[in-house]
Amino acid sequence: MATADITVRGAGIFGLSIAWVLARRGAKLQVIDPHGLGSGASGGIVGALAPHVPENWNPKKQFQLESLLMAEAFWTEVEAAGGRSPGYTRTGRCQPIADDAALALANRRSETAKDLWGDAATWTVRPIANPKWAANSPTSMEIFDTLSARAHPRQACQALAAALKTHGVDIQTQGPDTDITIHATGVAGLDALNAQNPRMVGAGIKGQAALLDFAAPNAPQLFADTLHIIPHADGTTAIGSTTEREYDDPTTTDAQLDDIIARARAAVPALQDAKVIARWAGLRPRSRSRAPMLGPWPDRPGHFIANGGFKIGFGMAPKVAHTMADLILDGRDTIPKGFEVGASL
Repeated sequence: MATADITVRGAGIFGLSIAWVLARRGAKLQVIDPHGLGSGASGGIVGALAPHVPENWNPKKQFQLESLLMAEAFWTEVEAAGGRSPGYTRTGRCQPIADDAALALANRRSETAKDLWGDAATWTVRPIANPKWAANSPTSMEIFDTLSARAHPRQACQALAAALKTHGVDIQTQGPDTDITIHATGVAGLDALNAQNPRMVGAGIKGQAALLDFAAPNAPQLFADTLHIIPHADGTTAIGSTTEREYDDPTTTDAQLDDIIARARAAVPALQDAKVIARWAGLRPRSRSRAPMLGPWPDRPGHFIANGGFKIGFGMAPKVAHTMADLILDGRDTIPKGFEVGASL
């Protein structure tokens, strides 16, 4: 490729998405990751692109809403460019309703969703629509929202890499910084920031997930017993995940995953006999809040950070990419308050 003007360090979902938008806007860039494509949390298997509840609105929820709404166009363009599917579909999400108090809360949220989401998506309280694909619901009622979507994390990273290749960008394992360098380095990046700052900037939180041999590619995702249950386009169903701040080995699975599998089967009768075909464990980057950490790196001119977004990175990625591209290429700062790097330092 031609000499790069911009370096993106990190070939996870943030780095790849930012690189894609920069390349589409004509930037010459290189993507560097010593561990290769999707080697961290972005190489996982769950891929729930699900919104926060429609209440107590704040900049993080608004940013996520805008990102979820632009995701379909974003991923359609990526697939068209590179010819590889990210497994994206806006299939919606069903959640069981446990009791009368939860039913009343769900109904209130259906009203606030009208104000906050407008005509873009709906939050509906209804009787179980498909008993063959539903979580156990003591009230026989469920919430169905049309904002939630799914993508297969590994396949999405592969799709972005293929799209970038059409712009002459390959993932390299090493290379120099350039005058503009974006650090989208996940847990390793947070560890480096921790070493340079007097207080904790962020940490890797371990998660474990499983992939089941159960095909329901057009079905909505389920959220039950705090678990995401995601039917993928390839005929598998992912379930996850644990949240472990303390662990012995970040990449091994254990009895905590066995518990998740058992809980998913107890919550969703359709999964009772589904075979486990893969287990995954890895660290997910969490900055001081669950919000992304975006913007210029203080006291390092020309260097930028895109990190954090704990558990919501894939849903946030399209908006993160455009926000960083606006800042770097056009000098237009639209980073919400609380997302800026200084908020975590």
